[in-house]
Amino acid sequence: MRKPVVISALSSTAVLGLGGALTTIGPWYFSLRKPSWQPPGWAFGPAWTVIGGTTAWAAVTGWDALTTRRQRTTLLCLFAANGAVNVAWTVLFFNRQRPDLALREVVLLWLSIAALLVDLATVSRRAAWLMAPYLAWVSFAAYLNLVIVRLNPSVRPS
Repeated sequence: MRKPVVISALSSTAVLGLGGALTTIGPWYFSLRKPSWQPPGWAFGPAWTVIGGTTAWAAVTGWDALTTRRQRTTLLCLFAANGAVNVAWTVLFFNRQRPDLALREVVLLWLSIAALLVDLATVSRRAAWLMAPYLAWVSFAAYLNLVIVRLNPSVRPS
């Protein structure tokens, strides 16, 4: 197996695994008021699995299309930053129990995905399109986060 495929798969798995490990679904989460249209809990695992797969595929496709070391370094930095802000959202929302701060942070997550999509689009339309499910899901999740903050004003600091 080619090295970029292995690294991409392991990196995606690490980000998703860390995010999953840091997600604490307990009394605090269950006490939150949530909109009726929130997907059921079981849907999040499959959604993130698809997103992890398409993101890893986008990384390899983009990597293969790049021709310079500088381009590849930029791509690696963008993916590393994305992984960091992805995990940070989970920490803020679930561990710190601060959906209000997670709502601010999700803007950074969304921007990091958009930056990846734009960067990849310069070399591979396929790689850019492979990022679209991730951007769509985080857009939906950001709106869900906003609604949860509005439905639960007591979880915000006074």
